[in-house]
Amino acid sequence: MVGRAIVKKLQQNGFVNIVTRSKLELDLVNQQSVFSFLEKEKPDCVIIASAKVGGIYANNSFPAEFIYQNIMIEANLIHGSYLAGINNLLFLGSSCIYPKDSQQPIKEEYLLSGFLEETNEPYAIAKIAGIKLCESYNRQYGTDYRSVMPTNLYGPNDNFHFKNSHVIPALIRKFHDAKVQNKTFVEVWGSGKPMREFLHVDDMADASIYIISLDKEILESETGLMLSHVNVGTGVDISIKNVAQLVKDVIGFNGEIIFNIKMPDGAKRKLLDISKITRLGWRYNILLKSGLEETYKWFLNNKKSLKGVDE
Repeated sequence: MVGRAIVKKLQQNGFVNIVTRSKLELDLVNQQSVFSFLEKEKPDCVIIASAKVGGIYANNSFPAEFIYQNIMIEANLIHGSYLAGINNLLFLGSSCIYPKDSQQPIKEEYLLSGFLEETNEPYAIAKIAGIKLCESYNRQYGTDYRSVMPTNLYGPNDNFHFKNSHVIPALIRKFHDAKVQNKTFVEVWGSGKPMREFLHVDDMADASIYIISLDKEILESETGLMLSHVNVGTGVDISIKNVAQLVKDVIGFNGEIIFNIKMPDGAKRKLLDISKITRLGWRYNILLKSGLEETYKWFLNNKKSLKGVDE
């Protein structure tokens, strides 16, 4: 999802020599394959948008896969870039890197200041390792490796699988299927009380290219000499209950919403402090309701290619 959005934004900005590879074309967990690819292509800049991702169910069910694959992907790409003489790189992390009891909104400096949320700890540890890899290579080798930490993302090309998706695509899928099946209710995991911040993937792509394009001195003035990470978000959060209601309205489902309190909520609140990126001159553009409408439109236009989606 993020990679495609970044490619689209690069093309809109006039870039033409964009090198991409699909999962079938290049196994990022295979170190030799990655090293050979980077040595051959020698791009001016590497953007690491690839990761193994999923919601609470997937993180709880496959913790070994989440920590292993993500550590290998970022380690292979970051070290391989250094070996190939590639000085510029952008690593995309996740807001789950922060302690579960962080003061809100969450500042970049709260990293490693407390215990992580148990439901996605392996994934979070892998993403923290990616940040520290970038910082360490900058410190030892003088590279210009940057990291951005997005809040919860959604949008076209998302994963709409019932068990492996994040909250917004999961809700879109549930409400759509309930509508076409004439169901009287939709079950939503958890209490609905947790607060979450959501950013459209096109805004994330725009922020990524913005951070890449900034002069090093300007970025260092906000993030420190080792070019530490920058939060990317909207600065606005909403309860899962209200998100579910928004999705229900966008889809036009007329039944009830039932919250299954036996299922985990995850962190009570995750709102990023976006003061750094705001001072750097970037701000989001897409409001949540309009973003949901666009995402559902994409879903309807592409549902035939999505497994198990009711017509």
